[in-house]
Amino acid sequence: MKFGGERNLLAVRARVQQPCTRWYSGAGIYRHVRLIATDSVHIAQWGTSVTTPEVSEREATVRVETNILNQSTSAQMVRLDVVLMDDTGREIATSTAVQKLEADSTGVYDLIFKIPKPILWSLESPRLYHVQTTVHANDRSADACTTPFGIRTFEFTTDKGLFVNGKHVDVKGVCMHHDQGCLGSAVHTRSIERQLEILKSMGCNAIRTSHNPPAPELLDLCDRMGFLVMDEAFDEWKRDKTLYGYGRFFDGWSERDLTDMILRDRNHPSIVLWSIGNEIPEQDNADAYDMAKRLVDICHKNDPTRPVTSACNSPAEAERSGFSTPLDVFGVNYQMSYYQTLRGRARVIASETASAVSTRGEYNLIQDNGTPTIKNQFKNQCSSYDDTTAESTLRAIKNSPWVAGQFVWTGFDYIGEPSPFPWPSVSSYYGIVDLCGFPKDRFYFYQSQWMNKPVVHLLPHWNWPGFEGKEIPVKCYSNCESVELFLNGKSLGEKRIKETKALHLEWMVPYAPGTLKAVARNNTKTVCTDEVHTTGTPAKIVLTPDRKEISADGVDLSYVTIKIVDKEGRVCPDADNLVRFIVDGEGIIAGVGNGNPISHEAFKAPERKAFHGLCLAVVQSKGKPGAVKLSATSEGLQSAQVVIQTMAKPSMNR
Repeated sequence: MKFGGERNLLAVRARVQQPCTRWYSGAGIYRHVRLIATDSVHIAQWGTSVTTPEVSEREATVRVETNILNQSTSAQMVRLDVVLMDDTGREIATSTAVQKLEADSTGVYDLIFKIPKPILWSLESPRLYHVQTTVHANDRSADACTTPFGIRTFEFTTDKGLFVNGKHVDVKGVCMHHDQGCLGSAVHTRSIERQLEILKSMGCNAIRTSHNPPAPELLDLCDRMGFLVMDEAFDEWKRDKTLYGYGRFFDGWSERDLTDMILRDRNHPSIVLWSIGNEIPEQDNADAYDMAKRLVDICHKNDPTRPVTSACNSPAEAERSGFSTPLDVFGVNYQMSYYQTLRGRARVIASETASAVSTRGEYNLIQDNGTPTIKNQFKNQCSSYDDTTAESTLRAIKNSPWVAGQFVWTGFDYIGEPSPFPWPSVSSYYGIVDLCGFPKDRFYFYQSQWMNKPVVHLLPHWNWPGFEGKEIPVKCYSNCESVELFLNGKSLGEKRIKETKALHLEWMVPYAPGTLKAVARNNTKTVCTDEVHTTGTPAKIVLTPDRKEISADGVDLSYVTIKIVDKEGRVCPDADNLVRFIVDGEGIIAGVGNGNPISHEAFKAPERKAFHGLCLAVVQSKGKPGAVKLSATSEGLQSAQVVIQTMAKPSMNR
């Protein structure tokens, strides 16, 4: 380092060799990098640990342990002032501790607080407290930091699953890769927040960070929005799954990487599980027990308050080899029959389930010798009719109350790993939501099973020229007692979920253009409806931003949905018009998309084709207050404009 005002040059290089993951990893530095300058006396990196060893409605014990480094050349009298604040910023407790720290040494400050009538962090009310720590060395201010935390209890049991604050909670979770669709792997806090908002509206309450430590922004949002988290460290140990996998680094780096993840993330109340790996090939190794125990011990050493799991795709082998023995919670991937095997003798989480595939708006309904036929996989698209694995998994979870819940593969589509199809497919089909954030039909299936509010949803769309008079399968997802189906005002009969073996309702309907309507009832009272219409030809563009005001900080985003509609304003389900964009004012287009897994159009472009009537433009502020006008045009369609205001207000993207 050069001192005295001389210029220093710091160069950081990310040398990524591909393929290094089985999905799209991104490359380069795509998360925020922080250069931290400190006094010679300072709090160690991730050196504050906040735990709550005793919690009741009457009182909570809060333990704040702080590691302070004296990297000076002389002994220092170091005072630590700690202030506890509630979520309004009100001071509720204080304490001070003083130690003499010798040169080049570390001091541990361990303070205990009693909080009367604590406000507990929960999924329904994710209330946070804050610890403010200030370091004084020889009576001068040396360092300070603020650490959010939550007061809550949780317990995984062998017979009834998970309890949070003494209340039973079903884990209704999804697995999520880190990419943000058309924005790639670059971290945008608003993009992550939007994903969580969409998932919460489906009834999701938990995230598995498959299969690597997440961006810290995700965990901050889960704390504030009320999600449980399985924080996962590895997809591979020594035996690689891809050419340039983590096996190259495991021996030298696994302890450091796992330790860093835990120290960084341990104060997040949303985290209830550490995962030491996903479908680790060493499940059947002769030394599987030793390898797993080493990592579990690292977790327990750095955070004794949380259980450790691993997502086992071969649970029988994991038990036979001893791989599962050190685990606190047995993670099972897909092997639903093994739930019964583990009943009463292990704490269990369905760490990965379903892997259902579908394409938004695709039904693959064709005529085979004049008979309507569903092709589940056809021309590199997956039919949205196929919900078999989603239903069977959910039924297995419902019938296994000792399993704490499930993490569905996956919440959103993601770039890469386009199973079950190879090229020209370029993104996954697993998502309940597509790459743009547009819900697939399966979204409403999970919503009907995971939420208490009345839900009813019909599929497919109702544009089937050439099928007149032929029977088309019509599915309905609902959590209501009964649903009556109407075609052009004529009843096709009322059905009840309890009278079927499936978790959905189904009719065979002779196709006739018009309106298909579902009327859902509880106690004979109509509580919700859904309609699909035979639409006209595309006539105009409609722009709908998720937010009309964003922060003028240069990073905040507004997601603008582009709809291709007929003259009545109804989305045309087969519209694929090319839409061109122009942005004026204090914003840029950060990305465009349409959710089509075989689209090779650029994510960074001033245009995008619609896919089943929809596409997306993401508008990003430039950094100054003002207006952003997004205009959309397409040949033969009425154009549209929308104005988004960039406001001089504090940003969440700090």
